[in-house]
Amino acid sequence: MAQIVPLADAKRLPLWRRPVALLFLMALAMPIAFNTWSALLNNFVIEAANFDGGDIGLLHTVREIPGFLAVGVIAIIIFVREQVLALVSLVLLGVATAVTAWFPSMGGILMITMLSSIGFHYYETVNQSLQLQWLSKERAPQMLGWLLAAGSGATLVAYLLIMLLWDTLQLTYNTVYMAGGGVTVLIAVFAMLAYPQFEAPNPQIKKMVLRRRYWLYYALQFMSGARRQIFVVFAGFMMVEKFGYQVHEITLLYLINLVINMLVAPLLGRAVGHFGERRTLGFEYIGLILVFLSYGGVYYFGWGVAIAATLYVLDHIFFGLALALKTYFQKIADPGDIAPTAAVAFTINHIAAVFLPVLLGLLWLASPAAVFFLAAGMAGVSLVLALMIPRHPEKGHETIFARPVAAPAE
Repeated sequence: MAQIVPLADAKRLPLWRRPVALLFLMALAMPIAFNTWSALLNNFVIEAANFDGGDIGLLHTVREIPGFLAVGVIAIIIFVREQVLALVSLVLLGVATAVTAWFPSMGGILMITMLSSIGFHYYETVNQSLQLQWLSKERAPQMLGWLLAAGSGATLVAYLLIMLLWDTLQLTYNTVYMAGGGVTVLIAVFAMLAYPQFEAPNPQIKKMVLRRRYWLYYALQFMSGARRQIFVVFAGFMMVEKFGYQVHEITLLYLINLVINMLVAPLLGRAVGHFGERRTLGFEYIGLILVFLSYGGVYYFGWGVAIAATLYVLDHIFFGLALALKTYFQKIADPGDIAPTAAVAFTINHIAAVFLPVLLGLLWLASPAAVFFLAAGMAGVSLVLALMIPRHPEKGHETIFARPVAAPAE
């Protein structure tokens, strides 16, 4: 039976066996499988199954269904500890990634994508909950930045290997997918065996939690999910379809993103701690409005590949500021609400993700620029919502409309 260690006693363990070390290990494991899958995806589906914009939209709609069903995590954690569920989900993600190239058809790709997506989304849901439970409010912004940088570092190694060895060794999709997925499985199994089960001080409510005072957080999550689909689904697809990027070229672009992200991510965490969530998110959304309008300009004005690649990098940097949403919720939440609300928020985040990719895939066939102009409008709505966050959010002061109750005089 696994050893259970209260969080307060974990500081007696060696550094490498403490909760923060486990968070870093998981932060390294997940991106290796997921980003290996992502790096090859657009080229693989075009070569193996002749995908067009409509097909890629359908694929990502299927991929987002488990995210929409992330609320099911609440039922699972009644019987399975969150830490165990996170690691089992990593194993599922790794195994599904490893066998992706075994199914080079529309039906096969959709099936294996669904399985890997269950692993990815259930891991992300529980991982967010564990981060907010295991990190103090004071340390969370900077630590989340470092965790983001660690994930970028792991992905950097994967991308470097793909870029340097793809042509040199004439690698196949199957070889790369097997390697990326296999490494994630090995790390997850090691974490299962090497770490005790950590017990957070605040028991989590194991039922669905929807609180009226979290409405702004829910709204921001919804808009984040809708807007993210444009970047995840269509920005990379544009580079392959419009500019003919090969596997090593798209991987080089991802590589540039990662190097910048490794340098910038810790600074993003410090920025959230210094400037607060409202200013940080406002800056992110203004930047995204400009980036998405410029994406449209690539099609409308015929701008070249250099501008498109620059926009892709900027898009990725702004995306990193989304960690401010986590710290905003941590500040306003009841401690016992973190796990169930993480699951509910993931579902809300993926409501638009279920139908937007396939609908926007059809719009893409008529006008790719219109897809990006729509995304700019979504970022504008997010900006308006972000301005409703108070400078110092806390329980009872979740929005600028909810004034904190003054403490009685002594």
